[in-house]
Amino acid sequence: MRPLSVVQLLPALEAGGVERSTLEIAAALRARGHRAVVISAGGRLLPELQALGGEHITLDIGRKSLRTLRLVAPLREQLQRIAPDIVHVRSRLPAWLLEFALRGYIGKRPHRVSTVHGLNSANRYSRIMTRAERVICVSQTVRDHVLHYYPRTDPARLQVIERGIDPADYPRGFSPSPQWQQQFADAYPALQGGRLLLLPARGTRLKGHRDAITLLAALRDAGEDVRLLLVGAQQAGRESYVAELWALAKRLGVAGHLAITAQRSDLRELYAVSALVLQLSNKPESFGRTVLEALSVGCPVLGWAHGGVGELLHQLYPVGAVQLGDGHALLRSALQLLDLQPPAPEQIPFTLAAMQTATVALYEQLVA
Repeated sequence: MRPLSVVQLLPALEAGGVERSTLEIAAALRARGHRAVVISAGGRLLPELQALGGEHITLDIGRKSLRTLRLVAPLREQLQRIAPDIVHVRSRLPAWLLEFALRGYIGKRPHRVSTVHGLNSANRYSRIMTRAERVICVSQTVRDHVLHYYPRTDPARLQVIERGIDPADYPRGFSPSPQWQQQFADAYPALQGGRLLLLPARGTRLKGHRDAITLLAALRDAGEDVRLLLVGAQQAGRESYVAELWALAKRLGVAGHLAITAQRSDLRELYAVSALVLQLSNKPESFGRTVLEALSVGCPVLGWAHGGVGELLHQLYPVGAVQLGDGHALLRSALQLLDLQPPAPEQIPFTLAAMQTATVALYEQLVA
């Protein structure tokens, strides 16, 4: 097949799952001899994109302002100059700008691909993501969401391509260095001496921090010497929420066995020293990357059985799936997992390589 030219549109190249997926697909395109262009406002990941051979055009296509409509003409000009085979949109506002830009497009129009990364509110604004020739859904949960809220969508245009991890980044049986373990012990003395529960999640009320603290108290009341680390909950602007979490921990008598931190870059090490990883978001999520990462290392995962997290748990680690909101069942399952430590699956099928291969194959099929 001749080399393809693929343009990906997204608001910016800051840290995040959408941004990371964009770079992963750009890398796969370049590895297969295709051209990879990204149009965004730029950001911290721009040097990484350029290092792997991708091109970047700076347009602030994610700013939610009427002024952003002025970018329709510049976007059209850039696309006509590039003459891409594929334009892949990953966010709603860029998708709308593309819709308008293509109305005055001169020449052969590119094929449109979209990825529905999240379970966005169902409305006319969000519907634009379903109007591409091919709609990639990052999980079966997302596909079900699209068909439920947009029943006129042709199911044949939907393709589930799960996000994936590189198993080499999360090797089974990984053990942190003695230096890391000592630094961790020095930094978090409250977490030493017992088994560690880990909840990696941003500092929002939807992520289940209160459920995790309540579970910590229940486990300790049941005689389990466990500690809890809420990693990622400490964020600028979320100080009052974190204060609420500390107040709850004090009221339940477990403040001395809890640590709350900002985001960390050593999740692999944290998975490796944890007895149990928690995923307790009370709102369904589109995917459960943390489930894959933890299971890949070999750490048991316990979570509410809904959304993308529930989907992965049912497939890979059903003993860790608990009905949403059933605190008694959550405690029973936690006790069972801590006691028996059922092994995680040896192979995680949702890999980065599989995601890259399936996505590039979709591009090539559209153009063939």
